[in-house]
This record gives sequence, C-alpha cells and structure tokens, in this order.
Amino acid sequence: MTVSNTVDQYTIMSGDRSKIKDLLCNRLTECGWRDEVRLLCRNILLEKSNSSNGVTVEQLIAEVTPKARTLVPDAVKKELLMKIRTILAENEAEN
Repeated sequence: MTVSNTVDQYTIMSGDRSKIKDLLCNRLTECGWRDEVRLLCRNILLEKSNSSNGVTVEQLIAEVTPKARTLVPDAVKKELLMKIRTILAENEAEN
C-alpha cells in the first residue's frame, strides 16, 4: 500500500476527507482554476466539433486532465499538503 493510499484511507475513516475536498474546491474556485478549466473544455469542444465524430466525454477528460492538473496553483497544493500533514500529526498525537 502506498503512502497516498494510506493517507486517503485514513482521511476517509476519520471524516476529514470531506473537509479537505471542500477546502480544495473553495481554493480552486477562488483562484479562478475552475473558470480556466471550463474555458479549456469549451475550446477543445469547439476545435473538435468540426470533426465528423465530435468528442466523447472520455476523450475530453483524457485531454483536459493533464492540462488542468498543471493549472493548479502551487499555493493551493502547499496549503492542502499542510492541512493533510496537520491531520496526520493530530492523529499521531492521539495514538
């Protein structure tokens, strides 16, 4: 089991996963990431709409996901990492 899986399982069991998820959603909205990804999706759909097959949801996700991940600001990543570390530290202190 990887560290990522272990952290994921712990946050699910402790109920902290929803807090982390809410924090991430709020920060991504605040920094304009969601709007950037929405625009990216629109542009891809416009580009592909002229093709005979169009684009499937799976194709759109495959194309957008790597680009969207690179658009997440470092400050958001650092804040989430700090939050996860705090949660894990609190867990260790309890045990």
